[in-house]
Order: sequence, then C-alpha cells, then structure tokens
Amino acid sequence: MQALYKQLLFELQRFDVEKKKIETLFIGGGTPSTVAPKLYQPIFELLMPYMQDDAEITSEANPNSATQEWLEGMYALGVNRISFGVQSFDAEKLKTLNRAHTPQMAIDALKNAHKVGYKNLSLDLIYGVAGDTQELLQKDIAQAFSLPINHLSAYALTIEEHTPFEKTPQMAQEQLQHTQWLFETIQSHGFKQYEISNFGTYYSKHNLGYWQYKNYIGAGAGAVGKYKTTRFYPHTSVEEYIKEPLHVSKEKLSEEDVRIEKIFLGFRSSVGVAIEILTDEERIKASILTQEKKLFFKDGILYNPDYLLADEIALFLGS
Repeated sequence: MQALYKQLLFELQRFDVEKKKIETLFIGGGTPSTVAPKLYQPIFELLMPYMQDDAEITSEANPNSATQEWLEGMYALGVNRISFGVQSFDAEKLKTLNRAHTPQMAIDALKNAHKVGYKNLSLDLIYGVAGDTQELLQKDIAQAFSLPINHLSAYALTIEEHTPFEKTPQMAQEQLQHTQWLFETIQSHGFKQYEISNFGTYYSKHNLGYWQYKNYIGAGAGAVGKYKTTRFYPHTSVEEYIKEPLHVSKEKLSEEDVRIEKIFLGFRSSVGVAIEILTDEERIKASILTQEKKLFFKDGILYNPDYLLADEIALFLGS
C-alpha cells in the first residue's frame, strides 16, 4: 500500500492532474475486500482533492471477504459502487471454478451492501463453463435479479496462461447460441447492454471511459495506464513493484494504432465509431453494412447493434 501511494503521487504529476478532475476511481485487480479500509485511508486522503464531486468510486469485492465491517469502512471512505465477483449461484459450479464463497455468501454480501447504503451494485456472472446448461444459467439470472443490483457483467470463461485452468482447457466451452440467449434474457429484465460484457439500468462511467479512449492512470503491480498515445506498464510482480513502484515500461502508440483501437472498442460498445476516423475505403464498406442493417448511422457516429459481431465488422472494414 505504501508503494501504491508513492506511485499515485508520482502519476498525478506525470498526468498533470488538476484538482477536481478525476471522474472515476476503480479498485480492482484481485481481492480488494481482503485489505482493511484503514489501509486505504492514506490513498483516499491523497486522491480525494482530485476527485470530482460526483465521481464514481468502485471497489471490486469477493462475497466471502466483503464483511459488513469492510463494506461500512469503504463506504465511509467514499466508495459509492461495489462490483461483486459472484460468478454463479450454483454451488457445484462455484467449486468447479475454485471459488471460495457459497451462493448464500453472495446473496448476503449483496443485501448487506444495500443496507450499508450503496446505491450502485453490480455482480459478475461467468458462462461458457463445461457443464453449463440453459437451466443453470436461467437460475443464475433469476437469482441475480432478485437482488438489489442495477448492473450486471457477464463474462465467458477464458483460459489464461499461468493459471490453474491452463492444464484443463476443456473447461471453457462457450457456445454462440447460449451466449445470444443469455444476452437476450438479461436484457428482457430491463438491463440494457451498453458494452459487450456489461448490462444495466446504470452504466458504469469507469467502464465507458476505456471505450471512449480517455486517459487513465494504472497504479499497482500489473496495472496499465494510458496518457494520450503512450501506455505505461508497472512491474507485474508484486515484489518487484514494491521495490520500484515508479518503474514503468512505455509503449508508444502510432496514430494508426490509436485509430484501429478506437474502431475495435467503438463497435464493442455503445460509444460507436466516428465516421471521420475511417478511410474512404472503410466508409464505402460501412455504407454497405448500414444498408444491410449491420450498422446504423446517427450524428456522425456508426453504431453496432450486435456486439457479438463487433470484431468481424472491424475486420471487414479493414480487410
């Protein structure tokens, strides 16, 4: 936490942040709910003068470690949104995913957070897991919507290198028809999809900030920051990060890198893609997709109504 404080102090200067200019703060990257609120206090004291009055301040939390005391402590610091890593309300699926909590712990954690006073509550569900059925996912969705949430994230299980699932790639079994049905079912409950994995009656400002290509500070081991056309990567190892919290590797983005990223991000979200950044050839292809109702055009922005086709559309324009 001391290393994090040092890096944040440095980044505020590097990014030339003025008072009352930070729109969102997101505490994530694992299990913030295992860290006592008093350890966050110096960081909040450092950052609060830079936060806008209506800033969205989110913390991720695991149901088994987000105690009533922790939730109250974070609320007192200024956190106004909690995102719970629920993954499923099915006990067997939670065991398969190596989660430490039970379905009841997740239910209790959401209800406790609501009682504490958090108005913006989100939970994550994971799908595309071996053994998933439509019936299981239906029960997960029904349980989720019985709780006081206004946001839901649905992620397909992906197998990453150097994780426990690396040796069992067969665990990930996403099926397109399941995904389409899942997205439609979530939206039938009144939660609009505003990005490929996110739904809600409330749209997270922080999530949208990435899709809008805003600048962001990335603080902590393995974080990523971006300022204009430069990305910053601190150490990924916690031990190395503690030794050198100000060390970053830099990646310079070309104008074409930025343009392509804006296209991919825009079609995966409600942000859309400004027609002005497309080449003449891409505009011709976009007009074909518009005629076929794969895209729609409004006020200089191209919007994609089906985020599952986002990458195919972006690749078609650039091919």
